[in-house]
Amino acid sequence: MIFLVTFILTVFIYSLISRRLETTILTAPILFTLAGIALYRLPPAFSDPELKRQGFLLVAEIGLVMTLFTDAARINLKSLTSNRNLPIRLLTTGMLLTIFLGTLGGMWLFPSLSWQEAGILAAILAPTDAGLGMVIVNSPYVPNRIRQALNVEAGLNDGLSVPFLMCFIAMSLQTSESAGAVLSRFIGEQIGYGCLIGIGIGAIGGWLLTLATRKQWMNESMQQMGLVAIPLLCALASEASGASMFIAGYVSGFAVQLGFAEAGRNSVEFTDTWGQLFDFFVFFLFGLLVARSWAQFEWQHFYYAVFSLTLARMLPVALALLGSGLSRATWLFMGWFGPRGLASIVLGLVYLEGQAHLPGETTIKLALMMTVIISIFSHGLSALPGINHYAKIIRRLPADAAEYHD
Repeated sequence: MIFLVTFILTVFIYSLISRRLETTILTAPILFTLAGIALYRLPPAFSDPELKRQGFLLVAEIGLVMTLFTDAARINLKSLTSNRNLPIRLLTTGMLLTIFLGTLGGMWLFPSLSWQEAGILAAILAPTDAGLGMVIVNSPYVPNRIRQALNVEAGLNDGLSVPFLMCFIAMSLQTSESAGAVLSRFIGEQIGYGCLIGIGIGAIGGWLLTLATRKQWMNESMQQMGLVAIPLLCALASEASGASMFIAGYVSGFAVQLGFAEAGRNSVEFTDTWGQLFDFFVFFLFGLLVARSWAQFEWQHFYYAVFSLTLARMLPVALALLGSGLSRATWLFMGWFGPRGLASIVLGLVYLEGQAHLPGETTIKLALMMTVIISIFSHGLSALPGINHYAKIIRRLPADAAEYHD
């Protein structure tokens, strides 16, 4: 129980000073990761039975399903084609090139990895984390167009990464079957069933919420609870049918809007309060896992982490923004602030818990952990200084600059 007590105390301390921390370089992920690392030094942490990976995975999976549902529910589809197509550029050209470069980098730095294993690593690290970039998204010093593009990208790319990850896993496990047969079965079971479950539960759930609200059967304060039940139902149905709970939860976030227009507002209110506990808990236990694996890290893992957070992110963003009219400062700003966090942790756990037993499993795990831990600290510590520096540069731009075209 020692780690639960430590986590609860950390939550309480953070709640007491949360407003003061907003003006500092210390973010919530940094604080909870440090608490997890510090806890590892306590002897009870070595033998506590509650530190089993299965329990960690369950909490992390619920957290990611809730995050995917919320991200989809609060994003209007019109936002994907508005804002001068910046989100579309980042989610297509940017994301595909990130996975491609990440795969090439993995094969180069880790010769023992097959191209499928390198693709697994690249897909796990492709999604950015809106939580780690919250300082950027909420800053009034960053143009609204840039903030919204980064927010939409982080809200959608975690769900879009899941099919790539599952495809690489399926291809790496093929034996006597052809790659086409493996992918066909995967698309039918994981993606197909997941989409059907998400559409069915999301649309029906949204319609019932609207009906209950219109008939005044439902207390307004319970709308959030009813909404939260939808992604949880998707997770249970997916578990029973062999579908991807992440795809189901993600699709249901869009489908629920068909019947319940207030889904985005209610889901955001939930995740801004109680839903954050899932995220904090994941970062806390992630710190424990990093501390426990520290002796296994090698320089290649560090090199890959730096490559993944710089060249494999910034070059695709720059290419995706060609012709957008944005300044080079904006290219660099958007390229750098693509942090890796919650989604990568959970997708990594999903891969490990799948017990694929690939030869490169340890390499994938250590490279993932190194990349996320560096991202937590580098992006967290550089957020406020980066905003201030970027604000000074764009202040010199004319009023009709592309950064201000909403």
